[in-house]
Amino acid sequence: MGDDPRQAAEQYRLDRRMRDAGLEPESAKAPARGSTAAERAAFVETSIQQAIRRGDFDNLPGAGKPLPDLGGSHDPDWWIRRKIETEKLSGLGPPALTLRVEHAELAQRMDAISREADVREALEDFNRRVIEARRQLLGGPPVVTPTVDVDAELSAWASRRRAREAASAAAPPPRRRRWFGR
Repeated sequence: MGDDPRQAAEQYRLDRRMRDAGLEPESAKAPARGSTAAERAAFVETSIQQAIRRGDFDNLPGAGKPLPDLGGSHDPDWWIRRKIETEKLSGLGPPALTLRVEHAELAQRMDAISREADVREALEDFNRRVIEARRQLLGGPPVVTPTVDVDAELSAWASRRRAREAASAAAPPPRRRRWFGR
């Protein structure tokens, strides 16, 4: 991009002739590899202004409307969180956060398992992943999730299981309806 207005006018005429001939003008192509930051910025700005004049940004969905759920506090990763929520993705993110969520839901996950050996294996796997996450120095939030006492969790799992079995035994069995009667 030169500062000479005669050169700019000649470039404009040349680009116009090329467009009329059905060819792509030189100025519409990406800047050369050796271009300066100012030339690249000017190219980008010119491309945006041309797109605005063509109407490429008209009638976009959500145009003129505020972004939903921005909240009062500044969160630089708001768009990542929204994508995870809308796509219902799980297991994504730094280990510190995923382990914290998993620790909060640990009792529910263990109650879904029916064998004691499988519960023990799941708890040992959880402890192993917590320790492994503490050892990694990849950055991100610190891992504050505690390891669990496997024997204490097993006894709590067994007591919850016995309580569920006692509650189901105390409840009257469901009435069976005959298929031919109403």
